[in-house]
Amino acid sequence: MIRLNPEQLVFVTERHLATLTTLRADSSPHVVPVAFTWDVDEGVARTTARRTSVKVANARRTAADGSAPRAAVCQVDGGRWMTLEGTIEVSEDPQEIDDAVARYGKRYRQLEHDPDRVVLRLRVDRVMASAYMA
Repeated sequence: MIRLNPEQLVFVTERHLATLTTLRADSSPHVVPVAFTWDVDEGVARTTARRTSVKVANARRTAADGSAPRAAVCQVDGGRWMTLEGTIEVSEDPQEIDDAVARYGKRYRQLEHDPDRVVLRLRVDRVMASAYMA
């Protein structure tokens, strides 16, 4: 499991948006702005989405070789940046959705209830960052 260093941990708790990159069926990148939260205990970046979104469809699709789908979250603030890469999965578990919404509320703002909300879990196995955070 990935553990972020102190500088990286501060950066992922500041209020910034990021981009999420998933892969379409033709392997081309699908890049969208997202808000995400970092789970220190699990080494997981979470974002919420509507179950009908393209990013959710991409996260449900296994790679051509049968492996788990991969994705990346990249957060940028001026010259500071960090990319979290790993496998991505969709969770429809109500408890996980509630937890993700609560974490989102602490970092960004409170969300309205949405019955179509799911959680995208990015299990991070690679981190790239600005030199001072590396």
